Amino acid sequence: MPTAKKLANIGYKTFSTSMMLLTVYGDYLCSARAYHYFQLPSSQCQAAE
Repeated sequence: MPTAKKLANIGYKTFSTSMMLLTVYGDYLCSARAYHYFQLPSSQCQAAE
């Protein structure tokens, strides 16, 4: 039976890892959206010509 200190340590590591992964995923989504947003005007100008 693990002690309360070990359980708290495991819970903290799990929580911090999941938060880090969520942050990285959120940054990816945000940068992908910004990239597409900045690419749209140039592609529309090329299509108009």
